[in-house]
Amino acid sequence: MSHGSVSPIARRIVAGPAVVFLAAGLAGCGGGTVGMGGGDDGKKPVAAASSSSPSSSSPSSLPSSASAAPRTPQSASPAGPKSSAPAPVDAPSDAPAADGPLRGKVVVVDPGHNIHNAEHSAEINRQVDIGTGSKECDTTGTETNSGYAEATFSLDVAHRLRAILQSRGAKVVLTHDGDRPYGPCVTERAEIGNKAHGDAAISIHADGAEPGQRGFHVILPAKVRGGAADTAPIVEPSKELGARVAGNFVKVTGSAPSNYIGHGTGLDTRGDLGGLNLSTIPKVFIECGNMRDAQDAALLTDGDWREKAAQGIANGITDFLHG
Repeated sequence: MSHGSVSPIARRIVAGPAVVFLAAGLAGCGGGTVGMGGGDDGKKPVAAASSSSPSSSSPSSLPSSASAAPRTPQSASPAGPKSSAPAPVDAPSDAPAADGPLRGKVVVVDPGHNIHNAEHSAEINRQVDIGTGSKECDTTGTETNSGYAEATFSLDVAHRLRAILQSRGAKVVLTHDGDRPYGPCVTERAEIGNKAHGDAAISIHADGAEPGQRGFHVILPAKVRGGAADTAPIVEPSKELGARVAGNFVKVTGSAPSNYIGHGTGLDTRGDLGGLNLSTIPKVFIECGNMRDAQDAALLTDGDWREKAAQGIANGITDFLHG
């Protein structure tokens, strides 16, 4: 798929129940610089970033209103951050607006990875039980060729997303705010959302695939059962959440769905991610783009585009809650 086009996207979406959890990424989008074996996303380390794990069936498609305008990179920046780029958004107050369309809803925001993970390789390499097997506690994540880290990206988008959702009346809980020495582990990230009784969940990431592979995709939970994992109750609502997020992400950012995962739908289904397997609330992951592709990296490092990404995700969640 060309960088600025949206090829065959099926035009359909299903209404969804009212529940939100924002998980800006449960570890493992690319592996990072510590040489992880694959983490919760199952991707390879940054040094050997590949096209990621094979995609499963694509259960749903984008809505008819999700036709994308051509994707235009903000400011002519190469694959790395520039000194004139908008500064990261600081964490806002935890208090939601007194009123709004999301009043009474709980949103848990889980920023993917942790910028300090590389300093704690022993701790994040520790194996944890994800119900159907074991995975690393967490991973470092990937980065652009110029060194802009996925953990920095995910936390920035999480802050922007939190501000938007709070302005609409939602209560937002972060699983971490860059204030922990490492992690949390993928198991704890899921547990935080479950204990918060979140109405839905989204895990925010950026991919670490090969150059030329670009675009976003939303990961949906497969139906799995084993140990503490039983996704049967959340599969259908998560599918609805994912379709709404994908459709709104296209509309607001103009970004095309992935040209390497999801067969042009922007949707993928996986059963090997602890953050999804252990969730008891509707939840999806979003890979906002490929940090190893120069065109995607120019967007991911642009503050104005990150604001659009947060807006698109927030609109998808709001649609899901009012579906």
